[in-house]
Amino acid sequence: LDDDALAFVPQPAAAVLLLFPITPEYEVRRAQEEVRIRATGQRVSPSLYFIKQTIPNACGTIGLLHSLGNNKDLLGLSDGPLKRILDRSAALSPEERAVILESDADLAAIHDETSRTGQSAVPNPEDDVDLHFVAFVAADGELYEMDGRKPFPINHGACSDLLKANCALTEFVCVPVYGGLVRFGSQDSARVVRDEFVGRSAGLVQFTVIALAPSSP
Repeated sequence: LDDDALAFVPQPAAAVLLLFPITPEYEVRRAQEEVRIRATGQRVSPSLYFIKQTIPNACGTIGLLHSLGNNKDLLGLSDGPLKRILDRSAALSPEERAVILESDADLAAIHDETSRTGQSAVPNPEDDVDLHFVAFVAADGELYEMDGRKPFPINHGACSDLLKANCALTEFVCVPVYGGLVRFGSQDSARVVRDEFVGRSAGLVQFTVIALAPSSP
C-alpha cells in the first residue's frame, strides 16, 4: 500500500501488537537470536519500558503494558491499575517489574474478567498455549520488538514512522475495530512480520496485527 492508502489509518499509531503461533522452529530461532545478540551486542534505547513475563498466558497484558508504558506522554493515561503499575515500576528492572505485576490483585481481576468477554475458550493458567503476543514500538528513531519471554528488547533498525514504508513494519490492510484500536491483516511488504514471523511459519495463518491508534474522527 502507498501513502495514500495508509492515510486512512488514524495517526499517530503509538504501538503495534502481533499475535502469532509459537512453533518448535520459532523457539530454535529465538534461542539462536539470544546467543547472537549476547555475542555481538545491540543498541537498546534507555528510554524503553520493558517487563519480563513470568505469569503464564499473560502475554496480551504484557504486550499492552509495553504499548502503554512506552507511550505514557502521548496517551495521557488516566488513573487505574495499568497506570499505577507503570508509575510504581518506572525506575525498576524488567525482573522487578514482573514481581509487581505478579502481586497486583486489581490487575489480576481485570485480566481474568476481560479474558472471558471474547468468543474463544479461556485457557487455564497452567495450559500450554501456542499463540503469543509481542509489541512493536519506536524509540529514538528505531523499531523495537518487545517480548516478555525474551531477555531484552530486540532492535530491528531505523524507523521514522511505525506504519509507513520507511519503517520495518509497513503496508497493512486496515479494518477498524473497537475502542480506538485498528486491526490490520499483514501483507508481504511488512519486513519484520513477513520475514521473521509469517514467512517462517510453514503456511500457518494464525496471525493478527493490531495498532494502538486514535479513534477515527
